[in-house]
Amino acid sequence: MARRTLVRTAAVLGAASLALAGCSSDKSDDSSSSGSTSGASAATTSVTTDCTPEQAKAGATPSAEALRIGTLLPDTGSLSFLGPPMVAGTQLGVNDVNAAGGVLGQPVQLIPGDSGDTTTDTANTTVDRELAAGTQVIVGAASSSVSLKVIDKIASAGVVMFSPANTSDQFVCYPDKGMYFRTAPTDVLQAQAVAQLISDDGGQRVAIMALNDPYGTGLADNIEKNLIDSGVPSDQIEKIIYDPNAQSFNSEVDQVKNFNPDAVALVGFEESAKIITRMHEVGIGPSDGMAMYGVDGNMGNALGESVAKPLLDTMQGTTPLTDVGAAFQDRLKAVNPSLIDFNYAGESYDAVVISALAAEQAKSTAGTDIAANINSVTEGGTKCTSYVECLPLVKAGTDIDYDGITGELDFNDSGEPSIGSYGKLKFGPENTLTTEGFVVVGK
Repeated sequence: MARRTLVRTAAVLGAASLALAGCSSDKSDDSSSSGSTSGASAATTSVTTDCTPEQAKAGATPSAEALRIGTLLPDTGSLSFLGPPMVAGTQLGVNDVNAAGGVLGQPVQLIPGDSGDTTTDTANTTVDRELAAGTQVIVGAASSSVSLKVIDKIASAGVVMFSPANTSDQFVCYPDKGMYFRTAPTDVLQAQAVAQLISDDGGQRVAIMALNDPYGTGLADNIEKNLIDSGVPSDQIEKIIYDPNAQSFNSEVDQVKNFNPDAVALVGFEESAKIITRMHEVGIGPSDGMAMYGVDGNMGNALGESVAKPLLDTMQGTTPLTDVGAAFQDRLKAVNPSLIDFNYAGESYDAVVISALAAEQAKSTAGTDIAANINSVTEGGTKCTSYVECLPLVKAGTDIDYDGITGELDFNDSGEPSIGSYGKLKFGPENTLTTEGFVVVGK
């Protein structure tokens, strides 16, 4: 759905959790004819976000079965580095719900599962197993492309699909029977944040490199559109779409060098390390003085560990980010002591708590009943910030507004946050990240 947006920056207070988004897609008519596109060609679908989203309807007979939550998160594949914090956040959410008495007086059961990536059929295998086990909610996937492979199957089974990391605009109006939700803001919002950073730094000739999938092409199109809206001429923008599985990115990097930009936006995942290394080899990397901007898919400590020091020095970027605080990070480390990032842990935690609260409000653990109550527990009522605080309110029949670990949610009719908070991140000479501020985009 269309919405007006406001961008503002805020100072950083306290510890912040670095969150990496999974995937996204949108190719609007406004941006398809502007700028220049080269590299790998892809058939992209024009996506509208102006619609009346489908809504789930509660069934006639409530279910008193125990709530079973499955996960569809990346233990393997190209996004496996994103998996551990989301798995830990989901587990911590279940732990907290059960410590407060569970759902409808019964403990929540967690059924873990791997999503793999788009090169395998792991996601379908996992979904089949979890549906057979009677799950009513599945938390995942991280990748929008993976989610698109299984969303119809999950929705048709009357099961809630709740992604902590999908950012694709394709889900806004997707015919999902009202069964799909996410705690991550859409890429329409992140593109505004990235363009804001570039514009604030004075970028006037911009190369946009993006991987050839819904996430990459969608963010690239929206960044381009927002740069044009900010005053950058369309002929001063070069889009280069690449195959993330390519053995070499020399040709694409050469195109960037020949374009001679004053800023480069890189929309990618783990292959970003190879691209940045090659950029340095030809003298246009961030440590060589190029103003370079990443996104949620690559602005994490994992990138810093994959690139030689100090090649990332001065690289900036965005990721969905809220100040979850050191205490929550410590609790996550109690679940998984080896965590080095906290990417989407808060979003995963909130997906569990919201689902549990919706089941309590519905007085049923049936998937459609949960779905019919998810949006309402996040907006418009008495504010509460934890399951243990919200539960007695729900039991008393109070309309609640759960503000989660990730902050104010206020889900819209598409089942997603209407407010997006993004961290302004920056790599230093040791290839480590610091948070320089926030860019908040919202209703």
